[in-house]
Amino acid sequence: MDLFLWRCMKYTWQSLALGVGLISSTIVVADNRIAIHYHERPPYMTTVEDGIVVGLTATPATIAFQSAGIPHRWILTPSSRQLEIIKRNQGRHCSIGWFKNREREAYAKYSKPIYRDKPTIGLALASNSKMNSGHSIEETLRDKSLRLLVKSGYSYGTYIDKLIAEVQPEVLEVTVENINMLLMLNVDRADYFFIAEDEAEGLINASGFTVRDYKYIHFSDAPPGDNRYIICSQQVEDGVISQLNQWIPDIP
Repeated sequence: MDLFLWRCMKYTWQSLALGVGLISSTIVVADNRIAIHYHERPPYMTTVEDGIVVGLTATPATIAFQSAGIPHRWILTPSSRQLEIIKRNQGRHCSIGWFKNREREAYAKYSKPIYRDKPTIGLALASNSKMNSGHSIEETLRDKSLRLLVKSGYSYGTYIDKLIAEVQPEVLEVTVENINMLLMLNVDRADYFFIAEDEAEGLINASGFTVRDYKYIHFSDAPPGDNRYIICSQQVEDGVISQLNQWIPDIP
């Protein structure tokens, strides 16, 4: 277990111990709890015990919900379903770690940012001679010999989303999780996909492969990383969002 994950686990367990009295006193029935949907995505979200999720986005979300005394439960949900659940608005649902874009703002409520990514990189096989650092994102997208792998419904940040829409590169769109996308590189279904540098090493280690099997593609025009947020359905009261925001520290 790496040092970061251990610190997150320790911090979260301490917060749970401090918050359990407050939370238990406010829960009346299980249905009153807000459902927090997540999927396994180290280092952002990792289940360490039933009902205990830690990581770069999970830990600040947990601390905010517990510190505000808001009854909640964690539900493991495929990423492809989470936005649809929020959009359907058939209950009090939240999800963590999403970027902000115009489409989502039309149906979701947003907290303050809970984390800011490092700049986006491309991830490719180490043996892929077509992929090299130093080019711009636009140059890479315009190269029709390169096959880009994207996850359906995901945002890669405003700058990259706009370029993909304008350039219309060779794209394979999938609904699988990032570990499966990594495997698709291995079987030559695509040349690269975009990922925050924070996430790449944890993803590779979780897959059972080694970092030396892959290479990080650094782009000359990569913008600063985007903020990630807690998003909630419209049935989550504005007061709940305000309570959460009081316990979310400002991102420097």
